[in-house]
Amino acid sequence: MFERARRPRIQRVAALLGLAMVLATPALFAQQLDPAVYSKLRYRHIGPEGNRVIAIASHPGNRDVIYAGAASGGVWKTTDGGLNWEPVFDNTDVASIGALAVSISDPNVVWAGTGETNIRSMISIGNGIYKSTDA
Repeated sequence: MFERARRPRIQRVAALLGLAMVLATPALFAQQLDPAVYSKLRYRHIGPEGNRVIAIASHPGNRDVIYAGAASGGVWKTTDGGLNWEPVFDNTDVASIGALAVSISDPNVVWAGTGETNIRSMISIGNGIYKSTDA
Protein backbone atom coordinates (compact mmCIF):
# COMPACT_ATOMS: atom_id res chain seq x y z
CA MET A 1 0.00 0.00 0.00
CA PHE A 2 2.72 2.48 0.86
CA GLU A 3 4.71 1.30 -2.10
CA ARG A 4 1.91 2.25 -4.48
CA ALA A 5 1.58 5.74 -3.10
CA ARG A 6 5.30 6.28 -3.36
CA ARG A 7 5.85 4.99 -6.88
CA PRO A 8 3.84 7.69 -8.72
CA ARG A 9 5.71 10.36 -6.78
CA ILE A 10 9.06 8.92 -7.87
CA GLN A 11 7.80 8.75 -11.43
CA ARG A 12 6.71 12.39 -11.31
CA VAL A 13 10.07 13.49 -9.92
CA ALA A 14 11.90 11.47 -12.57
CA ALA A 15 9.69 12.93 -15.30
CA LEU A 16 10.31 16.48 -14.06
CA LEU A 17 14.07 15.90 -13.93
CA GLY A 18 13.99 14.45 -17.43
CA LEU A 19 11.99 17.42 -18.69
CA ALA A 20 14.41 19.84 -17.03
CA MET A 21 17.35 18.10 -18.71
CA VAL A 22 15.66 18.21 -22.11
CA LEU A 23 14.88 21.92 -21.74
CA ALA A 24 18.38 22.76 -20.48
CA THR A 25 20.26 20.85 -23.20
CA PRO A 26 19.90 23.51 -25.95
CA ALA A 27 21.28 26.14 -23.59
CA LEU A 28 24.39 24.04 -23.02
CA PHE A 29 25.12 23.84 -26.73
CA ALA A 30 24.01 27.35 -27.68
CA GLN A 31 26.49 29.37 -29.69
CA GLN A 32 28.35 31.86 -27.56
CA LEU A 33 28.65 35.31 -29.10
CA ASP A 34 31.94 37.11 -28.92
CA PRO A 35 31.37 40.49 -27.20
CA ALA A 36 33.44 42.13 -29.93
CA VAL A 37 30.64 41.33 -32.39
CA TYR A 38 28.10 43.57 -30.68
CA SER A 39 30.39 45.99 -28.82
CA LYS A 40 30.59 48.22 -31.89
CA LEU A 41 26.81 48.61 -32.12
CA ARG A 42 25.63 52.14 -31.36
CA TYR A 43 22.16 53.37 -30.50
CA ARG A 44 20.59 55.77 -32.95
CA HIS A 45 17.39 57.72 -32.87
CA ILE A 46 14.99 56.68 -35.62
CA GLY A 47 11.82 58.46 -34.39
CA PRO A 48 8.98 59.12 -33.86
CA GLU A 49 10.17 60.72 -30.69
CA GLY A 50 8.73 60.02 -27.22
CA ASN A 51 5.00 59.78 -27.56
CA ARG A 52 2.30 57.19 -28.04
CA VAL A 53 1.34 56.08 -31.49
CA ILE A 54 -2.44 56.09 -31.66
CA ALA A 55 -3.05 55.33 -35.34
CA ILE A 56 -1.22 53.52 -38.12
CA ALA A 57 -2.13 53.41 -41.81
CA SER A 58 -0.22 52.01 -44.75
CA HIS A 59 -0.13 52.48 -48.49
CA PRO A 60 -2.30 49.76 -50.06
CA GLY A 61 0.21 49.02 -52.84
CA ASN A 62 3.54 49.69 -51.13
CA ARG A 63 4.19 48.10 -47.75
CA ASP A 64 7.24 50.33 -47.16
CA VAL A 65 5.06 53.46 -46.97
CA ILE A 66 3.57 53.74 -43.48
CA TYR A 67 1.95 56.62 -41.62
CA ALA A 68 1.91 56.86 -37.83
CA GLY A 69 -0.27 59.27 -35.87
CA ALA A 70 0.84 60.25 -32.38
CA ALA A 71 -1.24 61.36 -29.42
CA SER A 72 0.55 64.70 -29.31
CA GLY A 73 3.19 64.46 -32.02
CA GLY A 74 1.44 64.79 -35.35
CA VAL A 75 1.71 62.47 -38.33
CA TRP A 76 4.94 60.75 -39.31
CA LYS A 77 5.71 59.01 -42.60
CA THR A 78 8.24 56.38 -43.59
CA THR A 79 9.00 55.30 -47.14
CA ASP A 80 11.55 52.62 -46.23
CA GLY A 81 9.54 50.30 -44.01
CA GLY A 82 10.22 52.18 -40.78
CA LEU A 83 13.96 52.78 -40.91
CA ASN A 84 13.56 56.55 -41.26
CA TRP A 85 10.60 58.72 -40.31
CA GLU A 86 9.72 62.28 -41.36
CA PRO A 87 7.05 64.53 -39.85
CA VAL A 88 4.35 65.44 -42.39
CA PHE A 89 1.85 67.30 -40.21
CA ASP A 90 3.94 70.13 -38.74
CA ASN A 91 2.21 73.02 -40.53
CA THR A 92 -1.09 72.69 -38.68
CA ASP A 93 -2.52 74.19 -35.50
CA VAL A 94 -2.98 70.84 -33.79
CA ALA A 95 -0.58 67.98 -33.06
CA SER A 96 -2.95 65.43 -31.53
CA ILE A 97 -3.87 62.62 -33.93
CA GLY A 98 -6.64 60.14 -33.20
CA ALA A 99 -7.12 58.35 -36.53
CA LEU A 100 -5.47 57.89 -39.92
CA ALA A 101 -6.73 56.48 -43.21
CA VAL A 102 -5.20 56.08 -46.66
CA SER A 103 -7.52 56.12 -49.66
CA ILE A 104 -7.58 52.80 -51.49
CA SER A 105 -8.56 54.41 -54.80
CA ASP A 106 -5.83 57.08 -54.56
CA PRO A 107 -3.03 56.30 -52.07
CA ASN A 108 -1.81 59.91 -52.28
CA VAL A 109 -4.90 60.91 -50.30
CA VAL A 110 -4.42 60.54 -46.55
CA TRP A 111 -7.01 61.49 -43.94
CA ALA A 112 -6.01 62.48 -40.40
CA GLY A 113 -8.56 62.78 -37.62
CA THR A 114 -7.34 65.04 -34.84
CA GLY A 115 -7.94 64.79 -31.11
CA GLU A 116 -6.97 62.38 -28.35
CA THR A 117 -8.72 59.03 -28.55
CA ASN A 118 -8.08 58.04 -24.93
CA ILE A 119 -10.20 60.16 -22.62
CA ARG A 120 -8.34 61.19 -19.47
CA SER A 121 -7.74 64.30 -17.44
CA MET A 122 -5.01 65.75 -19.64
CA ILE A 123 -6.20 65.23 -23.20
CA SER A 124 -5.39 67.13 -26.35
CA ILE A 125 -8.50 68.14 -28.19
CA GLY A 126 -8.62 68.13 -31.94
CA ASN A 127 -10.07 70.57 -34.41
CA GLY A 128 -11.41 68.35 -37.15
CA ILE A 129 -10.35 66.09 -39.97
CA TYR A 130 -7.52 66.94 -42.34
CA LYS A 131 -7.06 65.68 -45.88
CA SER A 132 -3.75 65.57 -47.74
CA THR A 133 -3.63 64.96 -51.47
CA ASP A 134 0.16 64.77 -51.67
CA ALA A 135 1.14 62.79 -48.61
